[in-house]
Amino acid sequence: DCPGKERIGEKMRNLTLLRNKLYMGERRRTEPVVESTTAAGDHGTLRRSQSDRTEYSQKLQEKMAPQAVSSPPATSLPEDEEEVSRRRMIARRAKIIAELMQTEKDYISDLDVCIKEVIQPLRNKQIARFDVDGLFSNIELVHQLSAKLLSLLEEATTDVEPPMQIIGEVFLQIKGPLEDTYKIYCYHHDDAHTMLESYEKDEELKQHLRDCVQSLK
Repeated sequence: DCPGKERIGEKMRNLTLLRNKLYMGERRRTEPVVESTTAAGDHGTLRRSQSDRTEYSQKLQEKMAPQAVSSPPATSLPEDEEEVSRRRMIARRAKIIAELMQTEKDYISDLDVCIKEVIQPLRNKQIARFDVDGLFSNIELVHQLSAKLLSLLEEATTDVEPPMQIIGEVFLQIKGPLEDTYKIYCYHHDDAHTMLESYEKDEELKQHLRDCVQSLK
């Protein structure tokens, strides 16, 4: 019996050794496969990255090529950027001058109506308790000066090319009279406002003012 048991034990040891050898052999076979797979995957990723960059470069060149072909040379442009900018500046300046002159015309028109429909009728009534000149200060002188300013502006712009319209000279020329006239008007402004408030509390004087306002409508 003992020799049989020894043979069985020896067989068991041999099976164990064989199993270990098979395991190690299998591990040796699989490890290179995993490494090569990983390496192949990395190289595949690298190849795809290089391919993407090449494709992107080609597309970029395709996009740039038509633009370069279709864009005309700078020398063939009808006018350069400086000329375009200059023309825009001239057009903007002409628009500002036109708006300035229109504003002055509207202001003069309003002063005309005020003098003809309010100041003159109140003066003609000769109301003892109504100080027309105190209420309206030097508004007629303001009207005259505004008309002079408009005349100078029209003279500076009529039949004159926009680049040659020297508007600044107009204001320098009339600067002194403008300051003198509006100093007086502004100096009496608060007194005139107080006077108007007192007249509106007097029903008779208020009615005269109401009549003038009605005539404006």
